[in-house]
Amino acid sequence: MLGHHYTRSFLETAVASVNAGCNLELSYGMRNNVFMHIPQALAMGNITLQMLRDRVRPLFYTRMRLGEFDPPAMNPYSSLDLSVVQSPEHRNLSLEAAVKSFVLLKNVWGTLPLRAQDLSGQHLAVVGPFADNPRVLFGDYAPVPEPQYIYTPRRGLEMLGANVSFTAGCSKPRCRWYSRAELVRVVRAADVVLVCLGTGVDVETEAKDRSDLSLPGHQLELLQDAVQ
Repeated sequence: MLGHHYTRSFLETAVASVNAGCNLELSYGMRNNVFMHIPQALAMGNITLQMLRDRVRPLFYTRMRLGEFDPPAMNPYSSLDLSVVQSPEHRNLSLEAAVKSFVLLKNVWGTLPLRAQDLSGQHLAVVGPFADNPRVLFGDYAPVPEPQYIYTPRRGLEMLGANVSFTAGCSKPRCRWYSRAELVRVVRAADVVLVCLGTGVDVETEAKDRSDLSLPGHQLELLQDAVQ
């Protein structure tokens, strides 16, 4: 609210937030956060004790339902580990969700979907900074993934048994340095080319916005060279 000039101080922000129904502040790492001013607002009469109780009640109700106040032995979630989280059943469900979330904007020549049985003898080129870099595949507020469970486009296509060549062209999403000669060499020898581009958390996250939707650095040039 301060950044948008809706309020002029943390105290005003605390009062406005509580009065509007907000009961949780995301302020990780801040010792002097907005809601630390609630006692002062209460003492000044800007909010009431009943209002404060009304805001707190759903928070603790939810925490109790999640078992946060139960002994660990009574909470079934405390015994979960990667063998459960990354079980074949859960991984297959994640795969199904990923497949169903794809948006195909244009498929004029019916190139997709690529089928393993159609790739025999085909030479695939997978290029771009997102083609084989596990670190850039996860967005803001993502978990810390286990490397053995990450399938980059290159790794996934290699599992189909196709002849796959790879070059990043530029190693990072900002793509400030671009190896055109290497990209052209790999693309020219391919029957099918997959160009993997994007932004990632290196370029944009919460509080790191961009003024346009252009591809970063030399990525557009990389795409144009691959098409040409």
